Amino acid sequence: MSQYVDLAPSPASLMESLRDIGYSMETAIADIIDNSITANAKCIDIDFSFNEGSPWLAVSDDGIGMTAQDLQNAMRFGSQNPIEDRPADDLGRFGLGMKTASLSQCRRLTVISKKASKISCCQWDIDWILEQENPGWFLRILSTEDIHSIPILATLQDRYLDSRKTGTVVYWDKFDRFEKQSSKKQDETYFDSEVHSSREHLEMVFHRFLSPDPGGRHKIKIRMNGDELEAFNPFNPNHPATQELEEQQITIHDRKVYVQPYVLPHYSKLPREIYSRYAGEAGYLQNQGFYVYRNKRLIIKGTWFRLIKKEELNKLIRVKVDIPNTLDHLWKIDVKKSQAALPEVIKKELNKIIHKIEVKGKKVYRQRGKKLASKKQYPVWNRIARKQSIEYRINRDHPMIQMLFDELPAEHHQYIKKIISVFESSFPRDMYFHDIAGNPEQVQSPDLSERDIKNLLDIFIDTWSSNGMTMPEIRERIFTIEPFSSSPGLTEVLLEKGGYPQ
Repeated sequence: MSQYVDLAPSPASLMESLRDIGYSMETAIADIIDNSITANAKCIDIDFSFNEGSPWLAVSDDGIGMTAQDLQNAMRFGSQNPIEDRPADDLGRFGLGMKTASLSQCRRLTVISKKASKISCCQWDIDWILEQENPGWFLRILSTEDIHSIPILATLQDRYLDSRKTGTVVYWDKFDRFEKQSSKKQDETYFDSEVHSSREHLEMVFHRFLSPDPGGRHKIKIRMNGDELEAFNPFNPNHPATQELEEQQITIHDRKVYVQPYVLPHYSKLPREIYSRYAGEAGYLQNQGFYVYRNKRLIIKGTWFRLIKKEELNKLIRVKVDIPNTLDHLWKIDVKKSQAALPEVIKKELNKIIHKIEVKGKKVYRQRGKKLASKKQYPVWNRIARKQSIEYRINRDHPMIQMLFDELPAEHHQYIKKIISVFESSFPRDMYFHDIAGNPEQVQSPDLSERDIKNLLDIFIDTWSSNGMTMPEIRERIFTIEPFSSSPGLTEVLLEKGGYPQ
């Protein structure tokens, strides 16, 4: 007959191992906020302090709170089976989040919760467990006196729980994972920057809670040391130049996955600071792709799941994908809720959607140049598209080139044509592509001064007048020529000042 031996894992060893799952400060804080949102919180506060070298951080909410038994269950590692059914708005997954997220950053986790007018408090302390002769899964239960003996805990309880009917405070201390610097002042600066760097992450991950969709759930307020976070929607849907394409639906196991493509505005349509804000640190090239939301919480961003390559002409395309928590097993959502894998069952459907929106995205990226070219009868540069190549050549029919030919003897014409060919062949294609891919808004053409444009205007008027053209004919033609067609307002002013009003 088979025998069974109880091989419960060593608490301290398992806790230490779970600390290295891969949480960052921002993903750890986001995991705690998930619990607050699931608890129907309307207001969530993130407070932190370097505290003279003993840093702490707390996430407090006004959610439904927990009884003593509820709290003990929540502090249990693996408190819920991931394959069990969950409420539709539950942001949890493995029953590990609060513990692993917290202990990934610190060595002591304390949770105070209030429900039915009663306050309960529990604590995991890795160092205390290590000190025991017979270490076990010993969760410390703190009394009211214990809480009041810790000034920061007492202050947090007074601020966030005593005046509320329900709520929870998650408190981290004994931080040991932030990189030590050469002085205490630098340690403080580093710790503060680590927490503050989480702000942009949280503003994007929870933007649909900070600024809910019409008909969505109630708005949630998140504050960091009293400063309220602002929702950052990566699709910039309120800008008039953003294209919101037709929403698609994919059915998997009788569950709906919603796919909403967007094409962001061309950089010419936005102020530089707004364009940079939506580019993010990685830039538009890296941030194109799918943005997967699980119950409206952003899980993963900026990936095509290897369905297509990231390329320059697609960099304005971002696709919102909404999945329910009932499909977690297919998407392979990880403990940190920061990674997912594309299920094979919808790969074909997403492939079809991608190829439809690629055309739209590339059109927006190219459209500015096309519109300008269509308005000019005499551009300086011509774009020549062949079957296997695209070339840019100086327009030999431009009136300034023709004037040059008219002024020079015929034997010099071939020499001038060769010089133009050298300029064309020396176009810095590689440098231009590198600059336009990285910072397109910084790539500018040298501007002609007002004096330069006036001198050119005088030359054209004198030449064409001497050739018998009337002033109305000159005015009509002048606005079809670069550089006047790019500066019609200034050209009109200069014509009027020169005595050639419309």
